[in-house]
Amino acid sequence: MTGTVLFVDDEEELRCAAAQTLKLAGLPALALAEAEMALARVARDFPGILITDIRMPGMDGMTLLRLALEIDPALPVIIVTGNGDVELAVQAMRDGAYDFLEKPYDPAHLTHVVRRALDKRRLTLENRALRNRVGGRDVIEARLIGRSGIMVRLREQVRAVAATDADALINGETGTGKEVIARAIHRASPRQGKPFVHINCAALPRDLVEIELFGHVAGAFSGAHRTRYGKLEHGRGGTVFLDEIDSLDTAVQAKFLHAIQSRQITPLGSNDPVDLDVRFIAASKEPLNDAVADGRFRSDLYYRLNVVTLRAPPLFERKEDIPQLFVHLVQEAATRYNRAAPDVNAATLSDLAEREWSGNVRELRNAADRFVMGLPAGDSASVDAPDSDGTLPARMAAHERSLIAAALTSNGGALKPTYEALGISRKALYEKMQKHGLDRRSFD
Repeated sequence: MTGTVLFVDDEEELRCAAAQTLKLAGLPALALAEAEMALARVARDFPGILITDIRMPGMDGMTLLRLALEIDPALPVIIVTGNGDVELAVQAMRDGAYDFLEKPYDPAHLTHVVRRALDKRRLTLENRALRNRVGGRDVIEARLIGRSGIMVRLREQVRAVAATDADALINGETGTGKEVIARAIHRASPRQGKPFVHINCAALPRDLVEIELFGHVAGAFSGAHRTRYGKLEHGRGGTVFLDEIDSLDTAVQAKFLHAIQSRQITPLGSNDPVDLDVRFIAASKEPLNDAVADGRFRSDLYYRLNVVTLRAPPLFERKEDIPQLFVHLVQEAATRYNRAAPDVNAATLSDLAEREWSGNVRELRNAADRFVMGLPAGDSASVDAPDSDGTLPARMAAHERSLIAAALTSNGGALKPTYEALGISRKALYEKMQKHGLDRRSFD
C-alpha cells in the first residue's frame, strides 16, 4: 500500500498544484497550509513522507524538519527551497533532510523524488517490523556494536562478505574482536546452520598439528586403532576460522594452501582425498604482508587467503563507541552471572570513554564483568594520562564530544533529558552535536 505524502506550503496555488501532480501519478497526497497540521499527523510508524517549504509564517520548514525527526529520525523529509536558499538547503541536509527541491521544480522530478522516498520509507518500516518479530537488531548489528564511521563501514563490509562464499582474512590487534567478526560473517551467511569450527593455530601441538587438522585413518601409525576426523573435516558445510594463522609452521602452511586451493584434504595414512565444502576465514594479529616480507609466511597462501581483507579496529580509533559497547557488555555479563544489570550513569560512561584500553574490547569486557560484580570498572593505575601531543583545544573538544556522546547513550538518544543532564539549552546541544558530527538517530 502506498503511503501518504504530506505536502506543506502556505501558498495555496503551489500547494494545490503539487497535490494534483502527485494524485495524477497515483500517489496519495494531503495538502496542508501550516506546519503544525502536518506535525500532528507525524508518528513514529507513519507510513508516508513529509514535504515542506522552508519559508512559512509561524513554524517554518527547518523547525518542522527538526521536530518531525525527533518523532522518527528515519522519516524522509523533503525540503522545498526558493531562489537564494541554497545555504538553507545544505543546512537542512546536514540536519537530516532526505532531499530538497528547488522552485520551480519539474513535476516529473517531484514524482521521481517522492517515489524514491516512499520506497525508502516502506523498506524502513518493513525492516522495523521484521526486527520486532525476531526480537531486535539483525545478526551483524547485534554482534558488531558501535555507531562510529569505522564500525558502520565494517558492518557494511561484513554484510557484503557474508552474502558470498569468498574466503576472508581479518587483521587486528589482540582483543579487537576478530573472532566476533568471523562469527558474524558465519551467522549472516547461508552456512549459518552448519558448524563454525574455531582453530587456534598458535595452540596446536607442533608434533600433532597435521593429525589435529587433517585427521588420520586406522593403522596410520602406532596406536592409531581407529579413524579420526580432523578439525577441517568437522567443518563440512560450514565455516572454518583459522585464528592466529601467522603462527603456523611453514611446512603446515604448504598443506593448508593445497587444502584451500583444492578444497580437499588427505588424512594421514590415506591415499584417498576427502572433499571439503567449507568457507575459510583466517585471522592474524599482524599484517600478513609483513610476515611474507620477513619470510615467515608463504606469499602464495597469503594471496589465496587475501580475497577479502577486513580490519578489526582498536578501541582508541573508535572511542565514541565505548559507552554503547560498555552498556552492551554489562548486559551480557549480567546474563552470564545471573544478575540484574546495574544502571550505568553518564559520568561513568564518560570516564570510561577517556581511558586508554590497550587490551581493546577484551579489556573493556573484563571491566564490565567487574562492574556487574559490584567492583570498580577499573583502577587508577589503569588510567593513562591524556596524550601530551594533543593541543589543549583539541583535547577539550574531544572531552566535550565524549561527554555529549555518553549523555546521549545514557538517555537513549532522547534530546530533552540529555540537554537537561548537561545543563545546557536545547539550541546549544544542537549546535554542539553539529560541531562534533553527532547524530541523535545513532543513539536511538
